Amino acid sequence: MARQAVRYAVIDAFADTPFKGNPAAVCLLDGEDAEGGVDDQWMLSVAKEFNIPMTSFLTRASPSTADGSAANPRFHLRWFTPVAEVKLCGHGTLAAAHFLLTSGLVECDVIEFITESGLLTAKKAHGLQHQGAPNISFNGTVEKYSIELDFPVVPVVGYESAEFPSIPETLNGVSIKNVLKTTSDDLIVELASGKEVADLQPNFAELEKCAGRGVIFTGLAPTGSGFDFFTRFFCPKNGVNEKCHGSVKVLLPEIGVI
Repeated sequence: MARQAVRYAVIDAFADTPFKGNPAAVCLLDGEDAEGGVDDQWMLSVAKEFNIPMTSFLTRASPSTADGSAANPRFHLRWFTPVAEVKLCGHGTLAAAHFLLTSGLVECDVIEFITESGLLTAKKAHGLQHQGAPNISFNGTVEKYSIELDFPVVPVVGYESAEFPSIPETLNGVSIKNVLKTTSDDLIVELASGKEVADLQPNFAELEKCAGRGVIFTGLAPTGSGFDFFTRFFCPKNGVNEKCHGSVKVLLPEIGVI
């Protein structure tokens, strides 16, 4: 029997022009696929085929899972890089929300996602006006809005020097202000300034030797830049040397960057 066609889209997150930003594929699994017709290996194979930083898989939550008292639509959401499944992804969630809001699959302003990291919420925010908020056209109606994501707080703790063994080789001589780690298995490295973050050219072979999943670099943005901080996330172990990772932003208040 031929497999049912899967509805999908490739969404460029964090961009205000086409073919920019951080791409994520979004696949909606319906029918037999949503009822166990696909397995983890199939989803990983699809992510490998897309070969972009993240592929998000959506299935509608059943009434028993969605909680009949919930007023907002709920979907199960999973994320895969080309080499592995991940527990949390900001831009993959943003892309999934955008896909649902612009495709007519939901008719309200709030969507809830059931994930391995808990219940996440995406909300259409009409009042936010900021750089890059796009004009969205659907059925001839044009809207200008942003999407707010409500993510869980990830605690930050101290780290052991063995978890980041070769700092000079990893950073090619860049000085470090502070190093911490998250309970979600990432290291956080604060540099002296946002400019050093922007100019950083790390040694990826050395980064792969670090403990955990990936390494987040952050620093205060230069005065007058219009930004509060710069952040970059490197994750060569997951097949993506660098990606714009929305979920790491929830960590920065924890370390006093903002």
